[in-house]
Amino acid sequence: MPALVIAAHGSHLNPGSHDPAFAHADTIRAAGAFDEVREAFWKEEPSFREVLRTIESEEVYVVPLFVSEGYFTEQVIPRELRLEGWDVAEWDSDGTDADHVTLTADDVEKTVHYCGPVGTHESMTDVIIQRAETVTGDPDVGEGFGIAVVGHGTDRNENSAKAIEYHAERVRETERFDEVQALFMDEEPEVDDVAEYFEAEDVVVVPLFVADGYHTQEDIPEDMGLTDDYREGYDVPTTVDDTRIWYAGAVGTEALLADVLLERAADAGADVGNALDLVRQRTGGTAAAGD
Repeated sequence: MPALVIAAHGSHLNPGSHDPAFAHADTIRAAGAFDEVREAFWKEEPSFREVLRTIESEEVYVVPLFVSEGYFTEQVIPRELRLEGWDVAEWDSDGTDADHVTLTADDVEKTVHYCGPVGTHESMTDVIIQRAETVTGDPDVGEGFGIAVVGHGTDRNENSAKAIEYHAERVRETERFDEVQALFMDEEPEVDDVAEYFEAEDVVVVPLFVADGYHTQEDIPEDMGLTDDYREGYDVPTTVDDTRIWYAGAVGTEALLADVLLERAADAGADVGNALDLVRQRTGGTAAAGD
């Protein structure tokens, strides 16, 4: 069987940033879909540059554990993997619909199926909704609630905002929540003013970030007014301007994300057998619409 590589950012400063990659890899490994499952990082070991050298399989599926199509998924990862002939145009994407490209890693002579990031896969919408269920403890949460999908936002890459807006629209189309908004840290509309964008008394806030770090644990809670000092903690929910804010933390920590990683590989042609069913049993996921 082929191998799977989960490519994540990692961090020298935040030791917990790699936790989602390892946790989701363990879930997929236990399902037995691949002979080998490896985690690789930009800021930690094993590195993108070396990971293919640690794999015996001649065929490898690489799934970026990133939120959006941008600098890391379009430039850094293909360059570090030495993917011969890589051209981002091969994804034929408008910023949210990258699929996969099959290339050769020229220094190790392996066939690499390079997939789009998990953050733009349609099933990520299900993870956002399940994140709302997890933080509220209510599997039927929706009626009477608003939900905010929060991203970083940046002028340097328009695709950063596209992923947030894409999933906000998909959540809206489910008609499950009374109100749905896409909010950002560094562009309008800003998460600082979250209560102003909703009429609902209860609002779930789900950051579309892979791991909990200083943005999700420090900046966003303080910006929303949940606390003046993140070190003092805050309640969930916390009432801000007469609105109860249910802050969910990074979506990438939700167990269901393992499904999305596996679906990315399956979309690229990986024969995962019954692994998706096994993973969904473990993560509480259900088959995506149309499966």
